[in-house]
Amino acid sequence: MKLLIAAALASMTCTTASAQQMSYGQAEYLNSCAVCHGTEGKGDGPLRDLLVKKPADLTHLSQRNGGKFPYSRVFATIDGRYLMPGHGERDMPVWGRQFLEEDAKRYGPSGGEVVTTERIHNLTSYIQTLQR
Repeated sequence: MKLLIAAALASMTCTTASAQQMSYGQAEYLNSCAVCHGTEGKGDGPLRDLLVKKPADLTHLSQRNGGKFPYSRVFATIDGRYLMPGHGERDMPVWGRQFLEEDAKRYGPSGGEVVTTERIHNLTSYIQTLQR
């Protein structure tokens, strides 16, 4: 499984030139989300067939929400640390916890929380740009 993930990530790496033109949100998306949701957010990432539940198509979130992008809901879903267990199982990683662990090592507990929150805002804003 780790080999498949590594291969999927390697196939999605970008050149230095294109990385310089990317927003933080897009870079985070390609690094953390695209292996499942696909580079365009359509739920067609290289690991989709290995998952129990098909990844969501992220390009129609606004359409399914009356034409308004559900920013807070997307942010909370990505973060995942504050979702209630009574609302069912999570189908994706708790990125807030994973980001915070990494960020707290680098910036300390308080700084780590600030950086993690900003990473999730950047990611949520990028997903908003994928709407069709």
